[in-house]
Amino acid sequence: MNIEIRNGRVIDPQADIDRNATLYIADGRIAGLGEAPAGFVAGQSIDAAGCVVCPGLIDLGARLNSIEAELAAAVAGGVTSVVVPPDADPPLDEPELADRLVHRGTEIGKARVLPLGALTLGLNGERLAELAGLKKAGCVAFSQANKPVVDTEALLRAMEYAATFGFAVWLQPQDYWLSRNGIAHEGEVASRLGLAGIPVAAETIAIATIVQLVRDTGCRVHLTRLSSAAGVALLKAARAEGLPVTADVGVHHLLLTENDIGFFNPHARFCPPLRAQGDRQALSDAAASGLLALCSDHTPVGADDKLLPFGEAKPGATGLEVLLPLTLKWAEAAKLTLPQALARITSAPAEVLGMTAGNLAVGAAADVCIFDPQATWQLTPEALKSRGKNSPWQGYMMTGKVRTTLVGGKVVFGG
Repeated sequence: MNIEIRNGRVIDPQADIDRNATLYIADGRIAGLGEAPAGFVAGQSIDAAGCVVCPGLIDLGARLNSIEAELAAAVAGGVTSVVVPPDADPPLDEPELADRLVHRGTEIGKARVLPLGALTLGLNGERLAELAGLKKAGCVAFSQANKPVVDTEALLRAMEYAATFGFAVWLQPQDYWLSRNGIAHEGEVASRLGLAGIPVAAETIAIATIVQLVRDTGCRVHLTRLSSAAGVALLKAARAEGLPVTADVGVHHLLLTENDIGFFNPHARFCPPLRAQGDRQALSDAAASGLLALCSDHTPVGADDKLLPFGEAKPGATGLEVLLPLTLKWAEAAKLTLPQALARITSAPAEVLGMTAGNLAVGAAADVCIFDPQATWQLTPEALKSRGKNSPWQGYMMTGKVRTTLVGGKVVFGG
């Protein structure tokens, strides 16, 4: 169906477009901006007055514990593509499992599903998984999620193999030995609350090791969920050296610190942990400069698992439906323009993935988000489509509400 989106403020960060214009969609692709293509007849017209029309958001990290509910949550949040970590049950370490996930996502017909294949069998950090088969089944890269590869030689061999075939490896930098017993940032708050700490060194030692292995192998590596100022400094040095290393940060880590644990608030338990104010500021500055892409780190956790004491509660928070409003909140504090903010969750993730996506160029897939940047809504369990209702922002007012989401030129949320 041909669709025209009228009266909206069209923002395409990749093309440096920010103006009021009509967007034209035909055969599932962007057909024109401003002027209708020859012979174009709209079968549907969407009035976007007062709204921003931008590329669909690309989320670099979202767990799909219930695929139907979480993909519905994705499009309700304007997210049109989700990168799924391999730590499912069972882990995505066989081509058949990855193929089934992609096929199920296509059947549901909401957001696009981009799986990360397991780097090692069972995510056990020992034997290499069938990377070539996983790639053929639709995996965009290979990862251990937050599971460690304790044996550095095993990681070296895996990166050598990946480099040979041009595969990207995504790693969460966290030294196993320094983090295995910790549950919060090693600092004043953890000491006062009597919580076992995870030092910043757990991140920096892991990054230093990974960067050295990148030098040795040439493997393209994406560091997931950076959490510290020292980690940012190591990333900057690696990039300055010209190494093929990119990184992202969970949006919650741009807004929250160790102080938000409060009196053992289990909704503020994350992996990696929320760190000090200086770390949050360094992450914010790095994201503002374009060094870091943003992601939701969506981790739906059952209510019972968050009612436990802080040390026993499962880490993580819902993120798909708050990625946009939290990004807008962070951008306002960081004094970024709206196009700059949207770049961090559209074109920047697309660049990490090496995909020609995250833009509204003529001929591109019509993955589009239409949102009201001034609309407010309260984050309550009832307001969320995700089965994970856990969030440190419960009860807060969010600014920025998605009105309509299109994937491949099809309206999948709103209208």
